[in-house]
Amino acid sequence: QSGARINISEGSCPERIVTITGPTDAIFKAFSMIALKFEEDINASMTNSTVTSKPPVTLRLVVPASQCGSLIGKGGSKIKEIRESTGAQVQVAGDMLPNSTERAVTISGTPDAIIQCVKQICVVMLESPPKGATIPYRPKPASAPIIFAGGQAFAIQGQYAIPHPDLTKLHQLAMQHPPFTPLGQTTPGFPGLDATTPTSSHELTIPNDVSGPVV
Repeated sequence: QSGARINISEGSCPERIVTITGPTDAIFKAFSMIALKFEEDINASMTNSTVTSKPPVTLRLVVPASQCGSLIGKGGSKIKEIRESTGAQVQVAGDMLPNSTERAVTISGTPDAIIQCVKQICVVMLESPPKGATIPYRPKPASAPIIFAGGQAFAIQGQYAIPHPDLTKLHQLAMQHPPFTPLGQTTPGFPGLDATTPTSSHELTIPNDVSGPVV
């Protein structure tokens, strides 16, 4: 209905990224429909609730950090102007999102206030394009607990323990090596290696989806 292209990141994460692309009018229409949908959900959740005050609709935008200065303005002048003219609350996070060069901009208020706020933010972003390369924020999947039993590694998913072959192999390799000895003593299993012998180090690469302690 909006005419915008909407992409939602895969769903194995606690949060997902909704990317809206298209002409400015189509983007505003999509944001308007999303804000109204959120308000519907809030109204529905209050039907059987004892809460008396209605919470505002809240959206969290992901903005390249290089554009946040223009959004805040000198001495906070621009963000203050946006707050006063739209009636929406706007907060720009001080830190970048994990493993990215983007920051979160949280806006909350009525659907009308939010859509007016998004319009003004888009104008600022069009006037001040991002500088340099942007590393986009990508939410990571929720990490599953890992247990080791009988020489095998298992990832806990719900009520089930799922065998994890990558971690099992890592665990078995770790068990093959002798324990560390205090510095200055000869290391068992490695003749001639002592505290005065130069040692080398190697990096161990572990897939991103492997979580839990490495013993």
